[in-house]
Amino acid sequence: MNLLAQAWDMFMADPSRVGAALWTHVLLSACALGLGALVAVPLGMRLALSQRGVLLAINLANTGRTLPSLAVLALAMPLLGTGFLPSLVALALLALPPILLNTYAGVRGIDPEVIDAARGMGMRERQITWRVRLPLAQPTIFAGLRIAAVQVISGATLAAYIGGGGLGEFITSGVAMMAVPQVLLGAIPATLLAIAVDSLFGSLQKHLTPKGLRNP
Repeated sequence: MNLLAQAWDMFMADPSRVGAALWTHVLLSACALGLGALVAVPLGMRLALSQRGVLLAINLANTGRTLPSLAVLALAMPLLGTGFLPSLVALALLALPPILLNTYAGVRGIDPEVIDAARGMGMRERQITWRVRLPLAQPTIFAGLRIAAVQVISGATLAAYIGGGGLGEFITSGVAMMAVPQVLLGAIPATLLAIAVDSLFGSLQKHLTPKGLRNP
């Protein structure tokens, strides 16, 4: 409790600094998740429909899931330098595997008879994709987004090592100075942010999932 009180005192001494770090953390995480989704969802759907290069893509995605966040950030540094942009690219790469794999699994898991019925009704392929495949695959895709969001938010705490900013700055400087209250000043908001985002995505998943596919 004493350490928490010290962390609270540090926060009250300069709340704007914590607020600025939190905003950077949210911005970095949101942009990385959005960038990852923009690449992974269309790619996952294409792989599920064409099956071209699917084995290579899935193996690469599974390999990417095993890479530590710090390793991905460290690999980005010699290629892109330091700062917000390299952190954004590295975190987007972290978001890719779970979204890609879940999108692929969601689309491949759709009953072929449903697609055949849609074609029998005169729907074109684009209409089938938007009106049938995406709604039915949506729960699985959102599950991948939830996983990716938590991974990105936690990985963003390490972005401070390559100049990405965010709440990780308190953690890294606190570790360097052996100052536990300062570590808590970054770790507690980052943890609460991850929990809040996970709950938000869970709520969105429930409301956007077709009623017939919802769990009772």
